[in-house]
Amino acid sequence: MPLSIALFQPDIAGNTGTILRLGACLGLAVEVIEPAGFDLSDRALKRAGMDYVAMSRLVRHVDFDAFEAARLSAGRRLVLFTTRARTRYTDCSFRPDDVLLFGRESAGVPDAVHALADLRVTIPMVAGARSLNLAVSAGMAAGEALRQVGWGSEAPGVTATGHPLA
Repeated sequence: MPLSIALFQPDIAGNTGTILRLGACLGLAVEVIEPAGFDLSDRALKRAGMDYVAMSRLVRHVDFDAFEAARLSAGRRLVLFTTRARTRYTDCSFRPDDVLLFGRESAGVPDAVHALADLRVTIPMVAGARSLNLAVSAGMAAGEALRQVGWGSEAPGVTATGHPLA
């Protein structure tokens, strides 16, 4: 599986819907590690993600163990975005099959998940700022990762700038 965004037990349906839309527009799968703090039914996701849910590549994992087993069997690197890292996300080298993992809005990820990450990176913020919105963070991460691994290379009929081919 190519580059994807993974959400660890997300709390807010609107953020997940926005990230599904992001994934659909950028050609990225979105992996949701359950349980979520909201209804994950198709109807609820359609309401949160509007008409982009049909275009999105949603991969659901019943729990972290199922996610980890799938990731390890595919040999994919786990890149955790966390406020507890020292490496800036712009200073790491992303790979085309990385999993960009984001923690729960209310609590991040447990220490055990934090320890399993192959790489921990942060989005720098001004002193005193607690955190960015999850969907904003995922958008920043996806943009940088795609810039590094070849923006638009997976989207047929689209130029590197995102404009349709004439």
